[in-house]
Amino acid sequence: MSYYTTAIEGIPKMLLSIENPMEGFKRKQFPDVFKAYYEAHRPTLEAIENGYNTVVDKEQFLTNMGYALADAAKESIDKKPKKSQRENLLMDYNFCLAVYIYPAILEFRGASTEILVQKVGEAWKDRFPRSNVQPAGYEQINAGFKRKFCYITTAVCRTFGKPDDCYELNCFRNYRDEYLMSSEEGEEAVRTYYDLAPTIVKHIDRREDAGEIYRNIWDVYLDPCLRMIEQKQYPECQELYTRMVRNLQKEYFFEH
Repeated sequence: MSYYTTAIEGIPKMLLSIENPMEGFKRKQFPDVFKAYYEAHRPTLEAIENGYNTVVDKEQFLTNMGYALADAAKESIDKKPKKSQRENLLMDYNFCLAVYIYPAILEFRGASTEILVQKVGEAWKDRFPRSNVQPAGYEQINAGFKRKFCYITTAVCRTFGKPDDCYELNCFRNYRDEYLMSSEEGEEAVRTYYDLAPTIVKHIDRREDAGEIYRNIWDVYLDPCLRMIEQKQYPECQELYTRMVRNLQKEYFFEH
């Protein structure tokens, strides 16, 4: 079997083989889950690298890889009869791309790596224009359990000059890890948040009135949520936090 055949057949499996993307996305499990995922798909990455090193049109070779992945996702999504099912599956696939596929490609560290990430991103954006999945390596994702998965709260606390290990951020992280990640509904909330929050923060940060926006987010949503966590009103906090994300999505997810 040629390198091209192995690669073009293997790269869609990097997505479609993940049955429950949230199952292993927990602080203690993720390192082992990711390692197993990476080793399972390493032959595909090796075939892409070997093919890249031998073909004449290297850019087209990697473009084909990007579209093989994106088209497999689109075909799977298009089979769903209901809009809500299609949206949920796309959210799952965005999560898989961010947390497993991009990190695995970057972990390989080959001559093809950086361009492959670029071509995958271009194909994904072409097939799913509303997606805004940014590449990150395994170490960045793994460190995110402590730092980066409270995007909006971190941005707000930064506005107030609070450090990364401040009381407020630690409360929200503990709430995420110990309460939300303990149930399917909570995992769904985390997955939705991860899909939307980075882009929301990016677009707010570009505005001249970003500081005022973040202060309003604190007053209207985060400060009440913090009080609920302190009083162990966990479902109420989840409801308000979800409402915050949805309202901010409507206002800031798309650039105006």
